[in-house]
Amino acid sequence: MALFALCTWQVAAHGPLHSLDERLARALTASSGLGPTLLPSPAAEFFADLGNMAVALPVLVAVLGWAAWRERRAGAVRWWPPPLAAAAAMAAVPALVVPVKALVDRPGPPGPLADGSGFYPSGHAATAAVAYGAAVLLLRPYLRGLPLRRALSGAVVLVNLAVGVGLVRRGYHWPLDVAGSWCLSGCLLWALWWGQRAMASAPPSRAAESPGDGQG
Repeated sequence: MALFALCTWQVAAHGPLHSLDERLARALTASSGLGPTLLPSPAAEFFADLGNMAVALPVLVAVLGWAAWRERRAGAVRWWPPPLAAAAAMAAVPALVVPVKALVDRPGPPGPLADGSGFYPSGHAATAAVAYGAAVLLLRPYLRGLPLRRALSGAVVLVNLAVGVGLVRRGYHWPLDVAGSWCLSGCLLWALWWGQRAMASAPPSRAAESPGDGQG
């Protein structure tokens, strides 16, 4: 949260990071000679679109439904807290991003949305980070073996990095817009991870025992 506050302060106050941010954006945009060597325009557009709510939310909903079904099938009485917590983290994204956008009211970078304002923090970057990150946290308990868990986590990190680069390359956001969203999303995902660990350490609860159990 401290990093998010730092990014927000630098953007709002036009601090040193603000100037560096704008120079970096110009070096990464599609009009720059450096840009295509990092991520070609079609790929940048594809990854930027992965931050759309219409793309990311169905992925999370599918994982939520699968995790709930898996727990109910296993006979867990308290099958609903992990999916509900992940859904709450996703709902917190617009609840936190929209007010900050209105408060900071940052103009957009040179590009297709340059005439607008309210670009900090990036809603697309936050949506991708929380949706795909929460999906991984829900899936991790069912993955056998640490290498598989690390591979899935690493893949989601790489996807989110590509989403951030794509948003900057296509001129949809400044780099600090994306960085601020990652900091905010990290707080939400940490809270979700901590809650999962707390629930995992609690005594297991399963469906009620058969009527004959425990009767002499």
